[in-house]
Amino acid sequence: MRSGEGKNMDLNATSSVITGGASGIGLATAQRVTALGARVVIADLNEEKGEAAAKELGGVFVKTDVSDEDQAQKAVDAALELGPLRTVLNAAGLGSAARTVGRDGTPFDLKTFSFVIKVNLIGTFNMLRLAASAMSQSEPIDDDGQRGSIVNLASVAAFDGQIGQAAYSASKGGVVGLTLPVARDLAAIGVRVNTIAPGLIDTPIYGEGEGSEKFKAHLGQSVLFPKRLGSGEELASMVVELFQNDYMNGETIRVDGGIRMPPK
Repeated sequence: MRSGEGKNMDLNATSSVITGGASGIGLATAQRVTALGARVVIADLNEEKGEAAAKELGGVFVKTDVSDEDQAQKAVDAALELGPLRTVLNAAGLGSAARTVGRDGTPFDLKTFSFVIKVNLIGTFNMLRLAASAMSQSEPIDDDGQRGSIVNLASVAAFDGQIGQAAYSASKGGVVGLTLPVARDLAAIGVRVNTIAPGLIDTPIYGEGEGSEKFKAHLGQSVLFPKRLGSGEELASMVVELFQNDYMNGETIRVDGGIRMPPK
């Protein structure tokens, strides 16, 4: 057993669950941890992209609605078959833009609000709790008693929510809010928990083509520096840092080029 003093977690011959791993930040992270020797479970709803990613990386795809207990447990079980589960990235999520009261006086649809909370907040906690339970059954990897590291994706919308982002901001604010208390809960079993709040990141959500590129370039001008959208690889770099840096725990980190979002 290694000393925990000043060393990073070794991911070689371990397993990792990446929710939302079929594209964007999740896929970029899956590629990075695979390069470090981990076997990945791509937990996503997109079967075509998920299967392709798993095949490329030598991992396993599990079709997963993160808010569903049984499906999330299957993803964790699949990881345990590949090796000891040491890392999890909760990157699955969605958004819905609507004002609390529309221009015609119609209130925000409550089912839509509840659905965003269910996926982004409850889904994150669901996968986190199941993965942490599995990690608690493993042997510690160092003299500190460390067993694993979990990273959640929130958003700068948790702090700078814009008009129409009530549901999304509430869901991501919830993820930020649970980070410290869950890290305190899991300290007893040697599992670290951190959260990343990305800013404007170049992911498939913005589409493709010339029009999309012009729109992204326009958005990038609102970033402090550098004046562009962030890349999935830049976010994945921070995810892996939080996976491996043994002294990072209970923290939310903005990765956003210094942007502070305006009201709209």
